Amino acid sequence: MVLLSLCQTSLTVLRQIEPVIVLEELANTLFNTAHRMVVKERTANLTYPDTHLSREDSQQKAMSDFFMTFNLIITLTPILPALLLARFGDRGWRKVPIVVPLCGFLLLRFALLLVVIFQLPLELMFGAAVLCGLSGGFCAYWPGVVTLASLGSTAADRSKVIMRVEVLYGVAGLVGSLVSGHLFQLYSASLGHGTLLLGLSTLLSLLCLVESIFLRQVKPECNTEPDENCQLLYPDSSEGPVQALVGINKVNVALLFVAAVLYISAALGSMDILGVFVLKAPLSWTATQVTFCPICMNMLWIGD
Repeated sequence: MVLLSLCQTSLTVLRQIEPVIVLEELANTLFNTAHRMVVKERTANLTYPDTHLSREDSQQKAMSDFFMTFNLIITLTPILPALLLARFGDRGWRKVPIVVPLCGFLLLRFALLLVVIFQLPLELMFGAAVLCGLSGGFCAYWPGVVTLASLGSTAADRSKVIMRVEVLYGVAGLVGSLVSGHLFQLYSASLGHGTLLLGLSTLLSLLCLVESIFLRQVKPECNTEPDENCQLLYPDSSEGPVQALVGINKVNVALLFVAAVLYISAALGSMDILGVFVLKAPLSWTATQVTFCPICMNMLWIGD
C-alpha cells in the first residue's frame, strides 16, 4: 500500500512542469562546460602566421571567433521558428513549444558528443546550432514552460508558481555548474576528457524529452475563474458610460524591448566574453574554475 502510494506520488510529480525544468537545466549546464573546454582543447595548437600572434593569443582568437559565430547562430536562427511554435501553442498544442526545442537541444548535445568521440571537426557544431535554432531554441522553450506553469495554477497563485519555476531553474543550474567541472575531469583512456560529461548531458536531455512527451500532463483550460478585468471592461452603470479601451502604449512596449535587448547583451554577452578570457594566462582557469561564471548567473535567478 505504501509502495503504491509512493508510485502515485512520483507519477504526479513527473506530470508537472518542474521535472522538465530541472532535467533540461542540468543537461544545459553540463553541456556548456564541456563545450567550452572542448573548444579550448581543439584550438590549443592553432596559429595565425600572418598576424604574428603568440600561440596563446592565437588560441584565444580562435576561441573568440568560434563562440561569436556559434552564439550568433544560436541566437538569431530561432526567432521565426519560435513565432511559428507560439502559434501552435496558442491554438491548443501546448506541448509543441516545449517538445520541439527539446529535440533541438538533444541534437546539439549529441552532435558535440560525436565530435569528441570521433574527433570530428568543430565546424560541425555550426550545423548543429542551425538545426537547434530551427527547432525554436530557448526563445520557444522558455515561454512554453511559463505558459504551462501558468495554466496549471490559479490566478491568485500564478506569481508564486512562476517564482518557483525560476528558483528551480536557478538551483538546477547552480548544482549543474558545481558538478560539471569535476565530471569533466573524469578521464576515459579510449575517449578522452569530457566524454562522460557529454554522455550524461545527452542522457538527461533524452530523459527530459521522454518525460515531456509521455508523462507531462497539460491541464485543460477553464474559464471558471472570475475575470480580473471585469470591472475595467464592464464598469457599473452608476459610474457613467463605458469608456473606450485605451490602446497599447507602443512607446512603453518599445522601451521594454530595448531594455530586454540591453540586458541580454550585457549579462549573457559579458559571460561569453569572460568565458574565453579566463581560460588564458594569467588566470588559466581549469574546468572546475570555469564554472564560476554560470554559478554567478544562476545566483541571479535564485536571488531575484
